[in-house]
Amino acid sequence: MKIAIEGCCHGELDAIYAQIGALEQRNKYKVDLLLICGDFQAVRNHRDLQCMAVPDKYRQLGGFYKYYTGEKAAPVLTIVIGGNHEASNYLWELYHGGWLAPNIYFLGHAGCVQVNGVRIAGASGIFKPQDFRQGHWERVPYNHGSMRSIYHIREFNVRKLSLLSSPTIFLSHDWPQSIEHHGNLPELLRRKPYFREDIKKGALGSPPMMGLLHTLQPEWWFAAHLHCRFEARVVHETASGASIGTSAVDKNPDEIAIEDDDDDDEKAGTTEAEAEVSPINNGDVAAAPRNSDEIVLDDEEEDIVAPPPAPLPPAETKFLALDKCLPRRQFLEIVDVPVPASFTPPSNSSGPVLAYDAEWLAITRAFHPYMSVNRSQIPFPDEAQAREAVRRELEWVRSNVLEGNREKSVDECQQFVMTAPAPGSEGAALKQQPPHYPNPQTAAFCAMLGIENRIDPPPSLSSHPSHVPTD
Repeated sequence: MKIAIEGCCHGELDAIYAQIGALEQRNKYKVDLLLICGDFQAVRNHRDLQCMAVPDKYRQLGGFYKYYTGEKAAPVLTIVIGGNHEASNYLWELYHGGWLAPNIYFLGHAGCVQVNGVRIAGASGIFKPQDFRQGHWERVPYNHGSMRSIYHIREFNVRKLSLLSSPTIFLSHDWPQSIEHHGNLPELLRRKPYFREDIKKGALGSPPMMGLLHTLQPEWWFAAHLHCRFEARVVHETASGASIGTSAVDKNPDEIAIEDDDDDDEKAGTTEAEAEVSPINNGDVAAAPRNSDEIVLDDEEEDIVAPPPAPLPPAETKFLALDKCLPRRQFLEIVDVPVPASFTPPSNSSGPVLAYDAEWLAITRAFHPYMSVNRSQIPFPDEAQAREAVRRELEWVRSNVLEGNREKSVDECQQFVMTAPAPGSEGAALKQQPPHYPNPQTAAFCAMLGIENRIDPPPSLSSHPSHVPTD
């Protein structure tokens, strides 16, 4: 399966699809899937622009609305995550994931799906320690602070992702912290000399993302945010049966004082002290150990006649970050990812099949009681309890959602619906933030899993005095 990877989109869908078309024509192949690593900017109308944390000169409608209204059609199945310059109100509508437009799917604030059997997971937003342990309290209308904190990744979502068994592909907007040491660092510094101070402090990138990289050990990890192309390879060594992934979220981010400066895309946004924060792992990862040195043989056992098995190569994650979509920038790349031999396409399918991932559905059910929509976060279970809950919920998913061994197609549950008016139909208050629009896709997803829909609050709770803009 040929997969196109895009760095930051910044509303330039037309240019990205045109580039894919040019590559297809030049190289005589067909791209099956496009993955976009954040700053997608799913702006439906002028009022959505008021929910995007960018300077006023960058509040431009962009081209997404044409795909939203049906004026244009996405020529390739597109999966996106969120970054730090988004119409955050729309992404909140689809917190659990859903169709932003026909053939353009948002993975959610965190999520995992399958395309032709290839597991693709991802995390939206960027890391800021002061918000990491909060609940999802932000609601429209946003003030200056909540318009930024809403896209700061939460521990809740990192813990959910850490319970996955290894996906093939992982998407993040942030780079994993210290990933630069696994690639050509001198060349990176030659091109981006202002990274030097953050790198010296250990402050380039996201600590939770590096923790997830070691925990999940995906084959591929794609990212954006820092607006440059960079390759790295992370070899996952093991020692005494334990992964080198750190165990974490036990540090207290409240002890760390930093400036919340999200408007500078080129800065990493963490400090040396923050580097100690990483996702849960406790050494109990889902992927089997790959290092034969963990196998201890009894030299006094006389009846062993077969030689020991050949050593397995260590697991390796290929990391690739890409630039934003601008002329003469390295913003797009094509990779070949094999389809699992076990995948059998439905008889009526004519293109890539987007399906839910059963394990992620089980994790969503197991962790839903801990989803807070207030500032304070409900205490989490320990890892053993969490994994046992996921095991139980996986049985529920197999019995109540799946049909036999077949993964459930997303289209069987969620269909795209326009929830906000198109440009020109939103009324005269173009500079005001819109109301919250309940999204039928979120309601359908929650109904499928039998969980409470906490994204669409009752009308009396849809706003709060603390959310009134102060600007």
